[in-house]
Order: sequence, then C-alpha cells, then structure tokens
Amino acid sequence: MEHLTPHHSGWIEVITGSMFSGKTEELIRRLRRATIARQHVAIFKPDIDNRFSENHIVSHSKQQLESTRVKKSADILPLAKHVQVVGIDEAQFFDDGIIDVCRTLARQKKRVIVAGLEKDYRAKSFGPMPELIIDAEYVTKNLAICVVCGNPAGFTQRLNNTGDQILVGEAEAYEARCRSCYEEPEE
Repeated sequence: MEHLTPHHSGWIEVITGSMFSGKTEELIRRLRRATIARQHVAIFKPDIDNRFSENHIVSHSKQQLESTRVKKSADILPLAKHVQVVGIDEAQFFDDGIIDVCRTLARQKKRVIVAGLEKDYRAKSFGPMPELIIDAEYVTKNLAICVVCGNPAGFTQRLNNTGDQILVGEAEAYEARCRSCYEEPEE
C-alpha cells in the first residue's frame, strides 16, 4: 500500500500485529519511501523502548531509522510542527493522549504512520491501539509465523508470567503463536 503526500487532508495509518510480525520493519519501509520522495519526516518512540537503541527505531531484522524518544505523547506535537510525515513506533506504550495527538497531526494535513501491538500477551487490548485502529483511515495487520507449528501467528506468547502487562523484551521473553498453539496465561 503506497500513499501520496497529503495535500488537502491528512490521515492515520496503523500497522499492527503480534510480536515478530514485521510491524517496525513495515514502518521503516514506509518512512524510507517518504524520505526518498523528499518529504520531511519525524519519527518518535516512547521513552520506555530502549531495547536496541536509544535514538533509533530498530526492527528485529536490524533495520533502523533515527528517532526521538519522548516521555509522553503530548511531546510529539511541537517536535512534528514542520514535517509532512510522522512515524510513531511502539504506540501501545504511549498514554491515551496519543489518540488525540494523531488526530491533531492528521487535521494538520500530515500523514501519520503508527505501529504497535493491538493486544498484549493475554490477548487483551493493549493501551491506545484499539482506538487508533478504529480512527485510522488505513490499517495493516501483519501476522508472524507460529514457532510451534508454522501457521500464521496473531498472538504473542509470553514465556514467563510476571503479571505485569508491560515487559519490554524480545525473543527471550516472547514467541509468536497461532490461535491453536497460544496458551492463555494463568492469572
């Protein structure tokens, strides 16, 4: 799916799916294409996400783009003032204010591309993502491959149960699972 530069209106694109489904990789692909088209781009991620880099969004395949870490969603608006395209990674970690931030940016005739997990390891809605999906003009749902059976995987299996919804990690803490192989965690 490719889009032109917003001229008379902006919009919101959401890239979602389980862990290891290529959400950040797709975000990077879209942002790189916007940069090639000479569009001014700004990229943001939540302060909590420092797994791979302090100042880059990084995919599991090690693709990366420079980004700005922000403590709260409202910090994005002044930093995105003079750009045409705004990329936001790991949106599930942002406060609910990210919804209004995205709406405001779109009303400012910007293309807003958001990536994040729609559901947590318990298969419950994750932060502001469901509302962003409802509000978006374009939604892409990526699937991973189940590590147990090889089927399409839309669930994130946590390998240890800390009880906390947020546990920033990757392959040591999570696996992609299909509906049949996903095991509901004990509460």
